[in-house]
Amino acid sequence: MGLTAQSVKLDSMKDVFNITKTGSQHVIALAGNPNTGKSTVFNYLTGLKQHTDNWPGKTVVSARGEFSYNGEEYIMVDLPGSYSLFAASRDEEVSRDFICYGDYDAVIVVADATCLERNLNLVFQVSEITNKLILCINLIDEAKKKNIIINKEGLEKELNIPIVLTAARSGTGMDELKKAIERISCNDVDYMPNLLKYDCETEEKVKKLTPYLEKINVSNIRWTALRLLDSGPDIFSYDKTGHISKSEAIGLIESLNIQADNKNIRETISEHNYNYANSLKQKYVKEDYKKINRDKKIDDIITSRTFGIPIMLLMLGLIFWITIQGANVPSRLLSNLLFGLEPKLSSFLMNIGAPKLFISAVVEGVYRTLAWVISVMLPPMAIFFPLFSLLEDLGYLPRVAFNMDHLFKKACAHGKQCLTMCMGFGCNAAGVIGCRIIDSPRERLIAILTNNFVPCNGRFPTIIALASAFFAITSSSFVNGLVPAVFITLMVLAGVCATLAVSYLLSKTLLKGVPSTFTLELPPYRVPQVGRLLYTSIIDRTIFVLSRAVAVAAPAGLVIWLLTNINIGDTNIITHVAGFLDPIGKIIGLDGFILMAFIMGLPANEIVLPVLLMLYLTTGTMIEFGSIAHLREVLIDNGWTALTALNVMLFSLLHWPCSTTMWTIKKETGSMKWTAAAFLIPTCIAFGVCFVTARIYNLIF
Repeated sequence: MGLTAQSVKLDSMKDVFNITKTGSQHVIALAGNPNTGKSTVFNYLTGLKQHTDNWPGKTVVSARGEFSYNGEEYIMVDLPGSYSLFAASRDEEVSRDFICYGDYDAVIVVADATCLERNLNLVFQVSEITNKLILCINLIDEAKKKNIIINKEGLEKELNIPIVLTAARSGTGMDELKKAIERISCNDVDYMPNLLKYDCETEEKVKKLTPYLEKINVSNIRWTALRLLDSGPDIFSYDKTGHISKSEAIGLIESLNIQADNKNIRETISEHNYNYANSLKQKYVKEDYKKINRDKKIDDIITSRTFGIPIMLLMLGLIFWITIQGANVPSRLLSNLLFGLEPKLSSFLMNIGAPKLFISAVVEGVYRTLAWVISVMLPPMAIFFPLFSLLEDLGYLPRVAFNMDHLFKKACAHGKQCLTMCMGFGCNAAGVIGCRIIDSPRERLIAILTNNFVPCNGRFPTIIALASAFFAITSSSFVNGLVPAVFITLMVLAGVCATLAVSYLLSKTLLKGVPSTFTLELPPYRVPQVGRLLYTSIIDRTIFVLSRAVAVAAPAGLVIWLLTNINIGDTNIITHVAGFLDPIGKIIGLDGFILMAFIMGLPANEIVLPVLLMLYLTTGTMIEFGSIAHLREVLIDNGWTALTALNVMLFSLLHWPCSTTMWTIKKETGSMKWTAAAFLIPTCIAFGVCFVTARIYNLIF
């Protein structure tokens, strides 16, 4: 059987881009700048028929989905957000390769109606590659609020491509988008985009290359010629029919003696594109400058050197205070419910004839650990994640990254590291995965190794409980609720300082290098979608993190039960180990039981405090403290002081990552060496900081 165009198309899609399709399906590429609502368009079209994966050979997540319209089947490929086909990151490289070499039936470029001129550069670049192009101008609801009016008909006529105005969040214009997809992908309408002409020198070089490209049957001569001039041979990474190969590109450049200054030509082309985009804006977009100036005035305050950081700290403190105050009652109710089921579980196992030891291991070991983790973790997460998502949806988090960028530059780290830190508040494992957005391998590794210094949700309960027990002992309930929030904020600041300091040291020692530049677009302020916000924060984040904690807490509970119920002599194993660790603990202002609790908390930081109480009270099983006053009493009876509480909080902040984060680091780096470094660096810092704190405290008091 010979190769047909169709069979080659199917195989190339599967082999190069890992997309499996049938002959009747149409592949639609979805491209666009970040923060244009591209994912919202994707979610609206595909609904629940979606899946995620990694691109072949890349640690870049791909999202793909399916939908049908008028009897036709479509595969939607959601490409990573990209400002340009001049790839500056791994994400943009994926988008570029798919648009340049993918066998698709149409490309949708999603643009932001509130800042259309910034999005048109990508449209111009894609139009040079394919005539199967649809411009989806999204967020027209936001544009309407700002009194921005877009002359769609005029813009459509000038560009000679189909344009659809949408507000994907509400479904406005989405039927029109489906109709446009059908017309383009099924060849009902054939558009020929009006292509830009560049300066005389560039056009002359394109003209010189054209006859040689015609001889080797290149399908897109103008685009290939331009890329030879502004990018060189490296962009031609796929050897496919109709495209020039890298070796052919090198041979052509050498044989024709093309002495092109790639950077200058690229800058010239980009300048033409942006000038043309601005001219289109002047002709076809009317703006209400009062509302634009209003947003600018807000940004002048939020991103200013004077107020930016203080506002960020106040916002962070407010979130922590709401989380702490709001989680108290539901956490207590959930705890009462779960621990109230413990006797019923015991009775059930006894009734079915389970052995006594088995019942004890399951109920007092596994179930009690799970009950503790769920009751402690779930309520704060169910509050914290929606609040954090709210700031993200409002457009505030990119402003935080903007405010922190100069600090990371001074630390010789990447500005995007601030965003990965924010992800680490929920779960450090998620923060490590988020480091994929950093293209530089050196800077990505720095971000991975330092993400643990951001306190995750699993460490919050310990810090909150100890701050409440030792530093919030007033008669005012408001003050007692405020103090833990202040302490958590201070711990976060300490974590940020540790991140910057370690990043700087790594960049000057193990990971020497110069920080790369970082382009950050500040999205417009938007009214959050409450429904989507709650779904993503509770289902995608809260449930994900909780399920991870439960998965590791169950076996941890069994191990803890075994260590506390197997004796060597008259003492159980865990007490023996704690005794061995006690001299080390005393040096840094802790004790052996505290260190043992942190070691046992390696699977999940949430169980550190209940393990510690179990050790102090010699109960043999983890227990829940009845109140903050009871916790304080138990700890003081075991020799705790304000120094002990402070050092435990610092150690909780700075110590080694949990097992899930360690596993994620191994997976992301592919190296046991860097995984070991991720364990040793924070551990050494935790011991060092606690040692210094203990020495200073002893000198003063």
